[in-house]
Amino acid sequence: MLETVDEIADLQRLLDASIGRASGHLTGIVNAQQRLNARQLVTELTGMKVLVLATVTARGEPRTSCVDGHFVHGRWLFGTSPAAVKAKHMLARPAVSATHVDGERVGVFTHGTAHVVSEGPEFEEHNAYFTEFYGSDPQTWEGPGVVYATIEPSWMVAYAAEAASFPAE
Repeated sequence: MLETVDEIADLQRLLDASIGRASGHLTGIVNAQQRLNARQLVTELTGMKVLVLATVTARGEPRTSCVDGHFVHGRWLFGTSPAAVKAKHMLARPAVSATHVDGERVGVFTHGTAHVVSEGPEFEEHNAYFTEFYGSDPQTWEGPGVVYATIEPSWMVAYAAEAASFPAE
């Protein structure tokens, strides 16, 4: 868990605002007893989580793919090849959606804007994080290197079948 107290407070405000704007259908499924709070969420999302990422083609068609999602500082962070179609989509049309689901145990649904970086201080910070996590520098892996993206969330809901059993630390 790398989040600061302020980042956790911001995340809680986002979670509260998002469920406040949700439809009756969604709030009927994700009721108060099944919502994770920000502390529970950042604890649950420690480490790598398979993230289904949805991007949009030039014709407005959705495309999904999986990435190694890392929840860092209250935002999804992931890397991909600069030659990947998803990277090209995010650069041209940064609106994305992302979902992490672990069976019926937990689901995290996020809509927002992708921010892709391929150089500079932010890139170096992300590269250092991934190098430490994976034990080798992603820029040395086979292929054209890696670009990194974060999702600036505008909407996020976190569901758990048994939310009360999720630790907050």
